Amino acid sequence: MTSKTHFSYKMIYSSICEHCFLSLKPFNKWRKDFIKDVLWLILSIHGKINFLQLSRYGKFGEQHYRRQFEKDFDFLGFNTSLVKKYCGKRKVLAFDPSYLPKSGKHTPGTGYFWSGCAGRSLWGLEIGEIAAIDLDNHTALHLEAQQTIASEDKTLLDIYADTLSSRSKQLKEISDILVVDGYFSKEPFVGKMKKVGLKVVSRFRDDARLQYILTPIKTGKKGRPKTNGGKVDKEHLNRDFFSLVEQENADFLIYTAQVKAVALKQVVKVVIVQDRKKEKNTKIYFSTDLEMEAMEILEIYNSRFQIKFLFRDAKEYTGLTSCQARDEKKLDFHFNIALSAINIAKVAHWYNLPKNQRNTFSMKNIKIINHNALLLERFFSMFAVNPNLIKNSQNVKELLLYGTLCA
Repeated sequence: MTSKTHFSYKMIYSSICEHCFLSLKPFNKWRKDFIKDVLWLILSIHGKINFLQLSRYGKFGEQHYRRQFEKDFDFLGFNTSLVKKYCGKRKVLAFDPSYLPKSGKHTPGTGYFWSGCAGRSLWGLEIGEIAAIDLDNHTALHLEAQQTIASEDKTLLDIYADTLSSRSKQLKEISDILVVDGYFSKEPFVGKMKKVGLKVVSRFRDDARLQYILTPIKTGKKGRPKTNGGKVDKEHLNRDFFSLVEQENADFLIYTAQVKAVALKQVVKVVIVQDRKKEKNTKIYFSTDLEMEAMEILEIYNSRFQIKFLFRDAKEYTGLTSCQARDEKKLDFHFNIALSAINIAKVAHWYNLPKNQRNTFSMKNIKIINHNALLLERFFSMFAVNPNLIKNSQNVKELLLYGTLCA
């Protein structure tokens, strides 16, 4: 890439944002410029991303950033337009909560939440992340993050279900399939998703209670014909009900059938994967869509892990955990702008390349290049140097790539 290309990244980001703004309700130019400026700064500043840092590198004072973070912005609509334009045809929705550290007791929503890294509950905040998984390109794009505010009247599953239900109309424009981990394979959550028209793909606990389904046969006797065919033993499957799925990998045996999930109070399509090398290492996956193919269920569930890369990049590079605010609206804006910055970077640096030319997506390299460009832009303006001159191009390119890693 040439130096001119590197210096045009800011303009590329701006162009991507302008396209997204077209799908939103009209709002003023000042707000648009602010959104674009913050996204550029988040993708350029090293270290923490907070109001003080933004004022050091940006155009405005600290109080201006604080006031602007308080205003509403339609991040779901903004990111949905990105997903529709750049993602492949095969897309599914994913939902996953993530713990964020936060000290003090005066921030709304603080409490003890489960941290997967620590393996225990820690004091802080939690966000419920809604993402779109691009199955064709094996990646994920952020849609919207909603802070988890605990309530005495609702369980966490109820809160998560309400978050998705309230946005179901917009989410179904992308996909009607939702993939979640095994924690969500419970009736209060799956039942609500069914009511709003979302099909759930997930995994059961190893001790899940499943029942074979018998075709009702009228015997002429009193009472309802028997439909319960007995309990499913995942280690010793009844081949009259389960069919073997053909696959190339001989290390696993994959069986599929329609059974009744007692905990969910409904019939589901299950896929049971038995490891031939390890005894009692059998996993049970399911879909509430009875017509879904077994291998598609496995592909969708395995793609769920792409949402973890969004969390990783946002926590390490775009300041997801470094917000100074204690106001609920400012926190919401910060969480979503940090995750949306990952989308902008992925579209500009990865999706815009032909598929056969894409290397591993590296937020670290993008941050280094943008930070170098941010500093060089300042130097060139102060010393009246033209970076686009032919004699300067090689030196500028070297400075921009200074500190980057090979993919």
